[in-house]
Amino acid sequence: MEIVWFCIIAFMLAVYVILDGFDLGAGIIHLLIAKTPGERSIILNTIAPVWDGNEVWLLAAGGTLFFAFPTLYASSFSGFYLPLMIVLWLLMLRGAGIELRHQVHSSLWVSFWDVVFSVSSILLAIFFGAALGNVVRGVPLNSDGYFFEPLWTTFTVVPESGILDWFTVILGLVALFTLTSHGANYVALKTSGEIQMRARRAAVRSWWGVLASSILAFLSTWAIRPDIWKNFAEHPWGYLFPLSGILGLLGMYFSALKGRDRTAFLSSSLFIAAMLAATAFGVFPNLLTASTDASYSITVYNAAAAEYGLSVGLVWWMFGIALAIGYFVYLYRSFRGKVADAPGDAGY
Repeated sequence: MEIVWFCIIAFMLAVYVILDGFDLGAGIIHLLIAKTPGERSIILNTIAPVWDGNEVWLLAAGGTLFFAFPTLYASSFSGFYLPLMIVLWLLMLRGAGIELRHQVHSSLWVSFWDVVFSVSSILLAIFFGAALGNVVRGVPLNSDGYFFEPLWTTFTVVPESGILDWFTVILGLVALFTLTSHGANYVALKTSGEIQMRARRAAVRSWWGVLASSILAFLSTWAIRPDIWKNFAEHPWGYLFPLSGILGLLGMYFSALKGRDRTAFLSSSLFIAAMLAATAFGVFPNLLTASTDASYSITVYNAAAAEYGLSVGLVWWMFGIALAIGYFVYLYRSFRGKVADAPGDAGY
């Protein structure tokens, strides 16, 4: 049952990264491909109906984590207190940038919130990537299962590392370039004309950043955590995940070059899902690896709730996820198609 819940949480986080990832990507390219406030309004219209709903998956994953693996929830939320507060503020600022932009008809007001929206999206992508880097690298857990990390220490990979070091920054860059390309593919899918062409160019250009940073991340992971490949050696079927990621990566590039926006977006979604799945497969059964002593690591077995609670919770989770999927299918079908070309139009 513990393995089932591990897969459930991995699935929910992957869905969050794919859905809210294109929101973040739209924010990252917001000031890069839109030349006027009207064009920026068009980009915002592409995500306006869905961005807040997409963030529900992050909240749902956090709630599921609390239910299924309370030890991990307690440890990570105390150890990552500082970056969690930073992420919380960035999420609020990003939402404020979207919602407050239209409240005052002033060019200075609009420009200010455009910058807030874009900068907070960039920083969120980097912090989410750095968070994944901490999971892969390990954190300084003590014998009680708790830890605390400052923002940075020596900026090197040592047992008492901070949130940011050279490895987690590399993962942050992978996330930044990946979500930039993912968001550009989505904007290209939802727009037409000059903005669509600029989005396609942004997707192709950022793809090279995805490729370079992914190769660097692969080599770095091999250097500091060679044991992450143990599960792949013991269960060769796991190579399906990185191979799927490579297919998604290639699909992103060639589809964007040919103007196949839907295929490019699906390819970037596949790349994100496959790479997250490969990471989960590699770190299993660890949920949080101890960089201090391997025996202190939090695993799916020593952090899980009672078997009875997990069994009952699975039944209710199935009802809940069916409602959530039904809602999102309705939402995306209702707002399918391209947004209006005229900046002043409300949207679809």
